[in-house]
Formats: sequence, structure tokens, C-alpha cells
Amino acid sequence: MIVVDVMSGVLLGAGALFALSGGAGLLRFPDFYTRIHAAGVTDTAGAGLILLGLMLQVSSWETGVRLLIILLFLAMTSPTAAHVLAHAARRDGVPVWREGDERR
Repeated sequence: MIVVDVMSGVLLGAGALFALSGGAGLLRFPDFYTRIHAAGVTDTAGAGLILLGLMLQVSSWETGVRLLIILLFLAMTSPTAAHVLAHAARRDGVPVWREGDERR
């Protein structure tokens, strides 16, 4: 049981690290496209690792199945949403940040 607790803690910690780094990326990155990338990574990797860590701690299989469904839903929708937002921004003419541009 100790091994499962350690693995769960590592997954939860890694997920929290991804979530924190994604939040910092949303604040620090210079343009819309890099910020949407940070948000997509945070949703997919951060929440995914946290859900995997939680799956190791559940006591009933019903709860584990619910967490797995949430994980699969996030894995499908988060990258799709980031792609659609980036595509719409590109279509609407949102400029791409280049080296030497001022930060917005």
C-alpha cells in the first residue's frame, strides 16, 4: 500500500507542478498563441496527472470509472478547444509575436 501512496503522491505533485507552470505561462507568455498553448498543456497534462493520482487512491471501482471518464473527456476536449481557439484567432488576424516585438 505504501508504493501506491508514493506513486499517487508523485502523480499529484507532478500534476500540481504542471498546473502551476501553466498558470505562470498564462501570465508571462507574450502573445495569444503561446498563452493558449500554456492553457492546453495545463488542462491536459496537469489535470490528467492529478486525475491519475486520484484514481490510485479511490476505494470503489465506480469512483475510479468516473475519474477515468473525466480523464478521457479532458484528453479529447482540451486539445480540441485549444486548436479551435488558435485557428479562430489566426483566421481573425491576431498577430504572432516575433523576437524584438514589445510585450502586450
